[in-house]
Amino acid sequence: MCGSAHQDNFVSKSPKKNNKPSNGAPAERSEKPGFAARKVAADILGNVMHKKRPLDGELDMASGHSGFRALAANDRALVRAIAGAALRHRGEIAEILARLLDRDIPEKTGRVLDILHVAIAQMQFLDIPDRAAVSLAVDHASMDRRARPYKGLVNGVLRRLGRERDEITSDLDAPRLNTPDWLWESWQEAYGEEGARAIAKAHESEAALDLTVKADPAAWAEKLDGVVVGAGSVRLTKKGAVDALEGFEEGAWWVQDAAASLPARLLGDISGKQVADLCAAPGGKTAQLAASGAEVTAIDISKARLKRLAENMTRLGLSVTTVAADLREYEPEALFDAILLDAPCSATGTIRRHPDVPWIKKPYDIEKLSEIQTALLDRVMSWLKPGGVLVYCTCSLERAEGEGQAEAFLERNKERVALVPVDANEIGGLAESVTPEGYLRCRPDQSAGPETGLFGMDGFFAARFRVS
Repeated sequence: MCGSAHQDNFVSKSPKKNNKPSNGAPAERSEKPGFAARKVAADILGNVMHKKRPLDGELDMASGHSGFRALAANDRALVRAIAGAALRHRGEIAEILARLLDRDIPEKTGRVLDILHVAIAQMQFLDIPDRAAVSLAVDHASMDRRARPYKGLVNGVLRRLGRERDEITSDLDAPRLNTPDWLWESWQEAYGEEGARAIAKAHESEAALDLTVKADPAAWAEKLDGVVVGAGSVRLTKKGAVDALEGFEEGAWWVQDAAASLPARLLGDISGKQVADLCAAPGGKTAQLAASGAEVTAIDISKARLKRLAENMTRLGLSVTTVAADLREYEPEALFDAILLDAPCSATGTIRRHPDVPWIKKPYDIEKLSEIQTALLDRVMSWLKPGGVLVYCTCSLERAEGEGQAEAFLERNKERVALVPVDANEIGGLAESVTPEGYLRCRPDQSAGPETGLFGMDGFFAARFRVS
């Protein structure tokens, strides 16, 4: 069992000129430049917050929000920026609104709150003039039947923010406000007050773009104007179209966060060995294993995600066997020398690149996912040859999906399973990311390399076991 896909079936229709809408609203004026992007951004924000649709799904060019897919490339980039800022700073924006409003905005008011969040995200966190953000927000409210009675409020609130910005925002505690209570409490318990604050602070910045290369990271860092971080990843200093970069077409590298590249390294020398990559899609770890010379079987529950994985392997010139199956029901034809289990998890370690995660996940999700992780660990350990190595990993900051899961697994299997501690030398000298017990525990506020001076990797946990 692994991941799920979400789609949005919103259909955007252009209004006909001089044609009164059936809902009795006045005919819409010609749209101002940038209006369509703001409208789509508000709609997507509403879908994420109220319908719990993942942001990535809404922004998917094959199956995402149809209004987004219909926009020009520059407007799609604007939507991404607005939606990202609105979610990354959602707590701050909510507090700003609380200070500007005398009372809560009633329910069933259309997109009023989403319109305000989109406008404030632009005014506070993006390089967009206040007047443009305010004007387009008022236009949007005017064209929404249920929001229209509140267009005066939208105008007044945003203009007041523009006038009194310093007074209203100077004392905001951004890290705390932008972290839901349940997550803050979880991080406090696991990492202390200082650690929780450092993690939340790191989430205010978007993640860097890291690449895993087949060979010679230093040479590729020079070619791509990047720097080597982690255990040999290349971090780009500029962002742009990935498929336009040197080396993409010839399959010299693939996109993968520096932290996400570490668990596969814990399997050691796997050349010529039979290795299973479980919950494999989208395939970054699969590529690492295949490029290391292993005979890889990549298993994932999603046929669509496996198709993308296979396409990625074709570009990279790597050969793997793919299997679409639920791990809870699958039985391998032969035992493996090593297994990498990248278990389904809450993904709270990826908040820098997925700012919707804090708002669409709940404590209940951690509980249910932990149950799945336990079941998968107990099941797949029997797929190993005697003496085989199992690496369990999650892109989560939650102890219940990391240290707690590993400790319970060891306790249940005292006679058969032993922990093989991680050594910092195996992961590029990232000693800060190795716990006293010998687990891998990366955090977004930690160093990305002793000699780089750079910080920031995805939150990741990994434990290595040997099964007798």
